[in-house]
Amino acid sequence: MSNAELTSLLVLCTVTSFTPGPNTTLSTALAANLGLRHALTFVVSVPVGWGLLFILCAGGLGATVVAMPAARFGIQVLGVGYLLWLAFKLFNTDALSALNTNQLSVTFWQGVLLQFLNIKAWMLALTVVAGWLAGRADAYERLTIILPLMLLFGLCSNLAYASIGSYLREWLGGPYVDSIGSALRLRWFNRSMAVVLVITAAWMITF
Repeated sequence: MSNAELTSLLVLCTVTSFTPGPNTTLSTALAANLGLRHALTFVVSVPVGWGLLFILCAGGLGATVVAMPAARFGIQVLGVGYLLWLAFKLFNTDALSALNTNQLSVTFWQGVLLQFLNIKAWMLALTVVAGWLAGRADAYERLTIILPLMLLFGLCSNLAYASIGSYLREWLGGPYVDSIGSALRLRWFNRSMAVVLVITAAWMITF
């Protein structure tokens, strides 16, 4: 892989990983509501899920799935539905918790599954395969460079957003409460994050 190709890949990794999206939004919200330790489960699940998706795309399955209108539509519908469900739970979460995760919780495997329901993740994987792997004589050697690099960026970006959420946690649960004792800062933070998820879901429909 030439230096120019590597530089282009690094730029792509930076832009796609650190710009806000469903993963970074959830990483921030989970850390703010449940604490950084609980959010780490989701943070780790993101690169694991995308890595599995990327391997499938590198094997040729991704192009086949995305080229099928019914499959593409199914991914969009399931992904949008899941994001809207998470947005609903987040919108109605108004109390910090480190133990009770009934209101807002995303397990490791749910985080992995979310990558397969994100049409943006499919298109990113296909873009990388087409631009850096397909038709290359050293494709396997390139894969050993590209895959760890993409996973590292995915991990670091979501960890950074989760860290921001964790730092906000004490302020969000501060003394500014309503008449029934719910933290107003947290309530409006969660509602704002819920709106971001809804906007992301709407964007996924048009992708």
